[in-house]
Amino acid sequence: MADTILIVDDEQDVLDLLAYNLQKAGYKTVAARDGAAALQKARDLMPSLILLDLMLPQMSGTEVCKQLKSNPKTAHIPIIMLTAKAQEVDRVLGLELGAEDYVVKPFSPREVLLRIKTALRRTKGETPPVELLKAGDLLVDKAKHEVAIKGKPLELTVLEFNLLATLMERRGRVQSRDRLLTDVWGYEGDIDTRTVDTHMRRLREKLGKSADLIETIRGVGYRFAE
Repeated sequence: MADTILIVDDEQDVLDLLAYNLQKAGYKTVAARDGAAALQKARDLMPSLILLDLMLPQMSGTEVCKQLKSNPKTAHIPIIMLTAKAQEVDRVLGLELGAEDYVVKPFSPREVLLRIKTALRRTKGETPPVELLKAGDLLVDKAKHEVAIKGKPLELTVLEFNLLATLMERRGRVQSRDRLLTDVWGYEGDIDTRTVDTHMRRLREKLGKSADLIETIRGVGYRFAE
């Protein structure tokens, strides 16, 4: 599945240039033109990487970086700074706040793509897989492919297990039915999303009281409660 890149810049021509080149390279892109919108989209969408301009209206890029890196939910997202400021102090501040890299404007789209590939490769290589997922009385052991509630084993089908594990790994984030069909079932294209609802109903029946941990977001999909 294609990585999603959040591009944050208040200049429309920069957004268009980066979006065009990133999409051409196979990435999905989302744009934000100010710091507040960047924070919201980063928290809602959990992009694979953020291209962040430091000079933004309402809230500076450095403040956006600081807030994202201080939040455990978004701290893992690699950030590459975009800045027209060539002074070393600005670059150092951003790196001290947790940004992975920087590119000084005017930049070459080819250089930005190279930095993105490097940052994603490094991040994915350093991220240890989470094998044990726990929420309340519910425990999912991905390595052993086992589920238990209050220590009592729960029998799930492969699809039910993958659906539950996916939601738990992304707890607090809404997962659309289309996204679940792609990530859990491996379906692409125009597929009947009622497939998700049918499996979700069976999964909830098996979870009993723990089913309350899975929230239905009307008209969108599902979310595992934080």
